[in-house]
Amino acid sequence: MVKRRIKNMFGRLLNNKNRNPRKAQYLHRDKHGIDTNKVSRHAIKVCEVLQENGYQAYIVGGAVRDLIAGIQPTDFDVATNATPQQIRPLFRRARIIGRRFQLVHVVFGREIIETSTFRAAVNGQQATDEHGRIVRDNLFGSQQEDADRRDFTLNALYYDPKQELVIDFHNGVADIKNRIVRVIGDPETRYREDPVRMLRAIRFAAKLDAQIEATTLAPIHHMAELIRHVPGSRLFDELLKLLTCGEAVRALHYLRDQGLQTYMLPQLDAVLQEPGGADFIELALQRTDERIRTGNTISPGFLFASLLWKLVKRYWEEGVERGEHLIPALAQACDTVLSNQARTLAIHRRFQADMREIWMMQPRFERFSKRSLWRLTEHARFRAGVGFLQLRAEAREVDSVHAQWWADLSNANYNKRVDMVEAWFKNQPGARKSSGRRRRPRRRGRRSAAKKSTPSNDNSDN
Repeated sequence: MVKRRIKNMFGRLLNNKNRNPRKAQYLHRDKHGIDTNKVSRHAIKVCEVLQENGYQAYIVGGAVRDLIAGIQPTDFDVATNATPQQIRPLFRRARIIGRRFQLVHVVFGREIIETSTFRAAVNGQQATDEHGRIVRDNLFGSQQEDADRRDFTLNALYYDPKQELVIDFHNGVADIKNRIVRVIGDPETRYREDPVRMLRAIRFAAKLDAQIEATTLAPIHHMAELIRHVPGSRLFDELLKLLTCGEAVRALHYLRDQGLQTYMLPQLDAVLQEPGGADFIELALQRTDERIRTGNTISPGFLFASLLWKLVKRYWEEGVERGEHLIPALAQACDTVLSNQARTLAIHRRFQADMREIWMMQPRFERFSKRSLWRLTEHARFRAGVGFLQLRAEAREVDSVHAQWWADLSNANYNKRVDMVEAWFKNQPGARKSSGRRRRPRRRGRRSAAKKSTPSNDNSDN
């Protein structure tokens, strides 16, 4: 044990001695242009607390990149030379998380500031799998080493909100302004350490309307298979980030050009071969991008339901042609598509449930009685189902007037809905007409009590 520690210590000293230290650039506000009003006050608070206790602390990574690019960041991370055990006692609500990379989540209401310790340079001491992917790394180092460990130059930026100073070790600010995505170090080595970096390169290029630098791009196509070895939950999160970056159409083109979709959404190629499949997916992603740009929320279930719908529709139609009933045929089509998807990348169960409900709702918009209509409006995914119907109408799958009627119904109050439903059935001679009256809920307790108290009407003695 002692020999191993001595070997590790001298190995690290030798590694640091042989490295060529990069001179950091210190950029003031007139050079980086960050607007402090866009910086999270909670991230600033974390930096202030750590600095007041004698530690270095900076806002780091994607938040700094987006601020320089003029984009409002969605989350903020902090990097410091304090260890997780030193960070946690300084904050009322903080917890240490992570196995692969141990860090601290500092909680402020709904906002979480992810606070990590500077990482040591890769020196052979990090635990890796047989493919070279780092699976555990809790060796801490200097800010210079941490910058070298960052994946891309545009992410190796440190912002001190107190001094309004950006520290740049790899010309990241210049790359942001020139719209270049450039990996730090040898691309093949960095992709083996973490294959998700290939997806991140694509996401940054799409989001920033940037070009992936030639040597950074070159290995991706032939190393795409390494994606297989990434844990499914992490891979799904990265795919969702890519599709909700605000430039999903461009990101999907990048994904397919490099062959990465084969290991994430293998059914996508089959969807694109379906009649109208490419147009349907592009419409869905354009809607997603528009919602992102206008600050609206995104439903992952709706998004993935859109991507795989054309395949569900084909299996559904094939089932009906074989003589299966409409609803059972659709249910079987849903199961087939979700089962096939799970072989490569399983979509989270809650999103699968949303997808299935949106798909299964579609025939109910076509054939309904008054009673079934009112039940449909009470469905938890009613608005999502109507939105999907409108997407289908835009793709000319269903009648646009009919889809708009459902959209108006979903946005109306109760009294307006009653008038709309009555007018619909009055003007639709072929519509299924039922009373539409809701049964009053039975009150078993009262009925049984009343029955016991009622005198017997037994006339058997007469």
